Amino acid sequence: MSETDTLSVEQLASRVGMTVRTVRFYAGRGLIPPPRREGRNGYYGPDHLARLELVKELQAHGFTLSAIEGYLAHIPGAATPGEVALHRTLLAPWAPSMPETLERAELETRAGRSLSDDDLEVLVAIGIVEPTPTEDRFNVAAAHLAVGIGFLDAGLPVDAALAARRIITGHGRALAQELTELFRTEVWPQLKSSGHPPELMTAMVERFKPLTVQALVRAYEEAVDDEKRDTIRKRT
Repeated sequence: MSETDTLSVEQLASRVGMTVRTVRFYAGRGLIPPPRREGRNGYYGPDHLARLELVKELQAHGFTLSAIEGYLAHIPGAATPGEVALHRTLLAPWAPSMPETLERAELETRAGRSLSDDDLEVLVAIGIVEPTPTEDRFNVAAAHLAVGIGFLDAGLPVDAALAARRIITGHGRALAQELTELFRTEVWPQLKSSGHPPELMTAMVERFKPLTVQALVRAYEEAVDDEKRDTIRKRT
């Protein structure tokens, strides 16, 4: 442990935006190493911060606790905080945009129409709206709300919305994992050995997401066009 391990568990929890109980739970599951002990007091430092921030990043990607444990198991215990932070850097391009939290009335104003409980169920099913613990408050992917309203106007059934989300989520997660692994093994080592400053390397990683999204949309559009042509040929 480094001499900078001077944070109490309360300070560590505050730095990462968790409760003390959550930090202790993660420590009990082995997600962070034991603290440096001085008598009855335990102290934490950069390694603990880096690993807990990585846990939060993985949670943002929808990883379950067991999946997080499996992911962290592949990071050597002797990894430096910088090496742990590298994993967060590689994950960041695939993180979803931060949502807005809106009251139901605000959401309806943005939608330009009243929203029934069934309407909200469809929006939740396609991942545009997410309920919060507070009644009638929702996390909203505002940039995609207009698309969701279009689905409502078209009468998209809830079951179809749920099925579509399962398909998209499954393929999207697989794509993100494969491309992240490709970047980690094929691209990052060359960037790291190039001597470029860390800021430039981080910017390169951040640019990877929009380029990949554009390529994915283009590939999807081409595939849809191919499917249409195949359908027409089969009917003729």
